[in-house]
Amino acid sequence: MSPLTFDYIRQQLAQDVPPGNNDEESIWYQWITALDTLEEDFLISPKSTKGIWFAAKLSAFYSATFLEQFDGWAWKSQDESCLHNSQNSVLPDAPNVRFGHSKCSILPLKETDGSDPFLVLITPGLQIALAIYGPPRERQLLIRTDPKTIDSILFQLSERINIDLPNESERLRLLLQDMAPLQNKQDLALLFWPRLAQRLAKVRSSTLTESSSIYSQEKQRQLADFEAHQSELVLLEALSHEVRTPLATIRTLIRSLLRRSDLANIVRQRLIQIDGECSEQIDRFGLIFHAAELQRQPESLQQLARTNLSQLLLHLKPIWQQQLERRGLRLVISITPELPEILSDPSRLETMLGGLVARYSRDLDSSHTIQLSLTSAGTRLKLQLGCKSQAGTIEPTCIQSNDKQACLNPVLTWNPTTGSLQLSQEATQRLFHSLGGQVSEGSSNSLIVFFPLAGEIC
Repeated sequence: MSPLTFDYIRQQLAQDVPPGNNDEESIWYQWITALDTLEEDFLISPKSTKGIWFAAKLSAFYSATFLEQFDGWAWKSQDESCLHNSQNSVLPDAPNVRFGHSKCSILPLKETDGSDPFLVLITPGLQIALAIYGPPRERQLLIRTDPKTIDSILFQLSERINIDLPNESERLRLLLQDMAPLQNKQDLALLFWPRLAQRLAKVRSSTLTESSSIYSQEKQRQLADFEAHQSELVLLEALSHEVRTPLATIRTLIRSLLRRSDLANIVRQRLIQIDGECSEQIDRFGLIFHAAELQRQPESLQQLARTNLSQLLLHLKPIWQQQLERRGLRLVISITPELPEILSDPSRLETMLGGLVARYSRDLDSSHTIQLSLTSAGTRLKLQLGCKSQAGTIEPTCIQSNDKQACLNPVLTWNPTTGSLQLSQEATQRLFHSLGGQVSEGSSNSLIVFFPLAGEIC
């Protein structure tokens, strides 16, 4: 398991800790009470003016008002963006929001991160990590304050921010530098657990009943949303299939016509253009079908093989050039020589890369050049997609701003300005994950996909 996933961080927190025996309702209440204990018993007096925090996922922090006084990074899932009503949350939906002098940055939660909440809080005099962990009926509340664990988790979170939002790395470094030296209370863990136990013991049965009722209602709402969501995905799969079928028939008829030798040149060119458009839409709706299938029935990495990504890109280059030239766009591909193989599915990866190029270039005008590079990045290969104008400058509009996109569901987004449908960020990440890749946004609005080397996995 990658050290850059939050599931791995939870495993670190659970190291040497006996298994729990809590159900969902009790662990949820312990979590809320732990946040209250942290705020009222350890942050009010003396009140710190400096601090940072890292949290996931957003719906677990609706009452954590103390986070507003510190700078933070919060990860939330696409489901929370599309389905969750976060009006009661103190944490925002926007990518960057200021609370007075503090700033909160929102980042995407990946499928491999898991769905349980965690919080890491760092102030000059207090460093603590909290998380929920464990399978059903064996849930446990984890609280760690030892410097070794905190330092390790802080390093991994820094690396994760560097991947998810590279421009934030320097801000994190400066904030940590401003708080140095960090001095944790030696008896923090010994103090925290008894005070948490006291709060839990003082709770009246009516409060517990009310909390359970609220939680039960929330779970019922989530179940209803899930069932509606599953039906929607099945419908999306069916529609994608119905769109591809006639397009495939049209393409077959066109290719049979192209075998004739008596076609006028202008007719042949038009048929070739129609063939290209049909192929592009067949591949596009094929990706939508597979994305809906993965969302409804997630699968682990399987049937992956050694893949020469350099050769695959060179094979696809003339196809992409032809598609982009129809819209007046240029394509430049740069590949470092003698790169090793990756582990992926070549046939599905070919379609996915074509969809990525099409999505990236969909709303660009003819003044732009698409730039694609493949380089080595340690134990991975780095595929970077960017664009520049004829003037040679990187355009900030190369990637559509997320605030222009309307989220229809976790699979599709809709641009109301252009009327175009495309795969959501979560669906794109899920598809690449099934092919062994990891997607992130780079600097200057570029897209980056990391692929593991075949030798590192096998």
